[in-house]
Amino acid sequence: MTDYDVLRVFCGPHGDHGNELGVVREGSDVPDEGERQALAAKLGFSETVFVDDPERGVIDIYTPTTRLPFAGHPCVGTAWLLDVPELVTPAGEVGTRLDGEFTWIEARPEWAPPRTLREYGSASEVEELQVPPPGEWIYAWAWEDAAAGRVRARGFPGRNDGIEEDEATGAAALLLTAHLRRALNITQGKGSQILTAPQPEGLIEVGGRVRLA
Repeated sequence: MTDYDVLRVFCGPHGDHGNELGVVREGSDVPDEGERQALAAKLGFSETVFVDDPERGVIDIYTPTTRLPFAGHPCVGTAWLLDVPELVTPAGEVGTRLDGEFTWIEARPEWAPPRTLREYGSASEVEELQVPPPGEWIYAWAWEDAAAGRVRARGFPGRNDGIEEDEATGAAALLLTAHLRRALNITQGKGSQILTAPQPEGLIEVGGRVRLA
């Protein structure tokens, strides 16, 4: 079996929760795209990252069923692990920075895969949702405190690949921030925390805590 690290990305304030991420530091051990897809499916994380150049931050991202040009929680987790000033993804160069307990990335909303942003009337409605049938990627959200920018959210990938609910989803948080045009403090899943902030020139920062699983 190829060596890999397992991280939890977007942990809660006490270091709990977060979305698991597999990171293969030696991407050269799995050079073939088909082999990478097979390994990502075998590991079963919502995303797995292959690092092709640790010094330059060149990475390749896979779900259990498809290759992604960009994804949020893989970039935040890999930025924390590699501690480099940027990551190079097929979508573009992702700026990174570490600030205390938070790791931040800077990316463009148009890089994120499509998501259906579905607003609900209350946080309790979001918490009580059942997993919808496969078909579309749904980001269910509601205001907990609109004045403070606090959001309650859950993510349902709908890919029928074994991941019924995504515990924390950076790309969806990025899209919601672009839609609302304001900084957000998002509680997603069982208690993961995602922070976001619009930046100049259409960029958005997405940040969170990362821990080794």
